[in-house]
Amino acid sequence: MPAASVPVEVSGAVYFATESPVWGGGRAFYDAGAAGRVLARAHLVSAGQFADIAAQEMYREPGADLDLSEVLARGRAVLGEGRYETLVCAGQLDGLPVLTFTAPWGIDEVAWVPPSAAYARFLCLGLLEAGAWDAETVAAYVASRPGAAGYWTARAVGELIHGSGPGGTVV
Repeated sequence: MPAASVPVEVSGAVYFATESPVWGGGRAFYDAGAAGRVLARAHLVSAGQFADIAAQEMYREPGADLDLSEVLARGRAVLGEGRYETLVCAGQLDGLPVLTFTAPWGIDEVAWVPPSAAYARFLCLGLLEAGAWDAETVAAYVASRPGAAGYWTARAVGELIHGSGPGGTVV
């Protein structure tokens, strides 16, 4: 299957919560039931590739297939209580399901945590590579997400995108 990456917009909300030992700040989560619009980047992967990516994010050993029947039939499948152990079908794109993984809790059920500068920049650059949005739009979007809002400004995130920002700006 050829690799492809395209920009997508789905309903729901992205927010930052918990503490990433890798990035040193809040992690991005998706709440399909929340009001809003999500800017994202979709990658065309096989079911096996998706299972491997999900396993790695769940701190599980890759290589085992995931049973996707529940998420495809119902739109959601909870595989565990931890972060990234809930599968969600966020819609369809060209007749294919748009699958992701997130936490079993909702946006209002967890304390929000600002993302680190490195993580915010990483997410922004990924959205920019999708090619649908400009740097100003992406910076404003990331800065407005719960967890980032009130800590990051659109200007500070824009500086991260351009490599000139050292960290978050408290507003």
